[in-house]
Amino acid sequence: MTEKEKLREEFILNFGHAYQAFGLSKLMGHVVALLIYTAEAISLEDIAKNLNRSKGPVSQITRRLRDKGLIRRVWHPTSRKDFYEIEPELFENAFRNNNDLIRNNLKIAKHFQSQIKSRKIKDSEILDKRLVEMEKFYRLMDKHNKKFLDEWQIERKKIYK
Repeated sequence: MTEKEKLREEFILNFGHAYQAFGLSKLMGHVVALLIYTAEAISLEDIAKNLNRSKGPVSQITRRLRDKGLIRRVWHPTSRKDFYEIEPELFENAFRNNNDLIRNNLKIAKHFQSQIKSRKIKDSEILDKRLVEMEKFYRLMDKHNKKFLDEWQIERKKIYK
């Protein structure tokens, strides 16, 4: 095995572990890593072959990754197979997906704060304080994430001049 092949294997394995640490499928991380590492779009069959996996689970994962805006299916003029590559905004889209979870947590906090008030729940001071903390935390996080995305747009333009 060449050094480049070893590096590719390490990269794919590490991405799988990173995805798993976020509660996602290790295979999802492997597919994303393979597509980051690969210069050309590759077929579903080649993805499965490269990862030593069967085509079924890889097909399900590619569908989920497409739905999240992380990879895209591309047309190949010489084949009827499905080919895939990363979305140009892969990292930004992953960040936006995470930000959707943050906004959802913010909605949960606000919803249950209003439920405590509208239902006139007694002895809920601790829960109410925790929900206030939760709301403030996620509101601040959302504010900083918006600022981060604005800064990222500037940085990304520098990379792809």
